[in-house]
Amino acid sequence: MTESARRPGRDSIPAIRRLFRMQWEEVQQKHVLLYPEGMVQLNQSAGEILRRCDGKASVADITADLERAFNHPGLESDVMSFLEIAHGNGWIEYR
Repeated sequence: MTESARRPGRDSIPAIRRLFRMQWEEVQQKHVLLYPEGMVQLNQSAGEILRRCDGKASVADITADLERAFNHPGLESDVMSFLEIAHGNGWIEYR
C-alpha cells in the first residue's frame, strides 16, 4: 500500500511537505503555510496542530501535547480529522 493510500493512525508521524514552509505572520496574527504559488492562512487550531508536525512526533504525541497545552482532553478525533484534510490537500506527508 502506498503512503498516499493508507489511512494514518495514532503511530503515524506527520511532517509538513518540503514544498511548504510554515511561519507566523505578525501582521495577520496567525500561522500561514507558504508555497511557490501562494499562501494558506491557518486558523489557530490548524496552526497549533501543524507546528507540531515535525517529522518526529507521532499523531498520539501531537494529540497528547495539545491536550496538555490547552488542558482539553479528548482531542484525538479532531486532530485526526484535521490531519486527514491536511494530507488530502498535500500539506503533510507521513514518515
